[in-house]
Amino acid sequence: MYQCKDDQAIAQGQPGASMYDQNIRETFELSNDMKSACGTYAQWLEDSTQITSKQLNISLNVIQQEWFKVSSHKLSNPNMVEDYLSSFNEMSRSLLQNVINIADANGNTALHYAVSHCNVDIVNLLLDSGLCDVDKQNKAGYTAIMLASLAQVQSDGQKHVIRRLFGMGSVNAKAAQAGQTALMLAVSHGRLDMVKLLIEAGANINAQDDDGSTALMCASEHGHTDIVRELLSHSECDPTITDNDGSTALSIAMEVGHKEIGVLLYAKVQFKAGASPVLARSRSKRKSTSPTTSPRMIRR
Repeated sequence: MYQCKDDQAIAQGQPGASMYDQNIRETFELSNDMKSACGTYAQWLEDSTQITSKQLNISLNVIQQEWFKVSSHKLSNPNMVEDYLSSFNEMSRSLLQNVINIADANGNTALHYAVSHCNVDIVNLLLDSGLCDVDKQNKAGYTAIMLASLAQVQSDGQKHVIRRLFGMGSVNAKAAQAGQTALMLAVSHGRLDMVKLLIEAGANINAQDDDGSTALMCASEHGHTDIVRELLSHSECDPTITDNDGSTALSIAMEVGHKEIGVLLYAKVQFKAGASPVLARSRSKRKSTSPTTSPRMIRR
């Protein structure tokens, strides 16, 4: 059950817990309209026959507006979010779950916004509830995990929260529109740290999107050499996979002129085929151009 962390610290007599005293930290309460709306919604969740459709719609509109105003802006206050979550929980556990996962017109929840704004304290609070639908897709087809894969990790604290998020949902879920995974999105934006975290969390390196493309193909096309090296360092990475056009990561890299990546891929292909990696390197050095491949048009 969700509980305010400050109250827990005081109740347990933790050292320095007095600094959390509610008389010191500013506390936040639901507005009167929000209290009334939450009361109506909670009653509907318990017995829908007691509330009219009109009453429900009015209540949901009030809840959406105030909840997103509090939780979903770049400068949202984590203390305020925590107090709101505590208030929801006091009224009804079911209310807490439904408000946390309520979506706006674009299908985004508070978790989508908190992740997008890198509000890791709010992300933690939402995950602490144990009620967050981490795999919920917005109308563009993206989950919070997919959005997190685009972030730039700037501290160990942020990395810890991202790890936690990845561990609570599906890192291999595919976006509704193009079938891309979080790993593919991280690769396309050159987020090496995220690539490592996703693989650590169990991301499928060889997953293919609707066009048959893999994360390795994407990295090869965009010239992300460090990411190509990272992907190839994992034994399960298969550079011989072909997309819907019959292209491989190697043919894609050479068509767009990323010769260094082509050499890395060629060595990996030769190694997987049973050739010595030393021999593969020596062959690549003797050839000033790419290994023989048939250039193909990349349709993406």
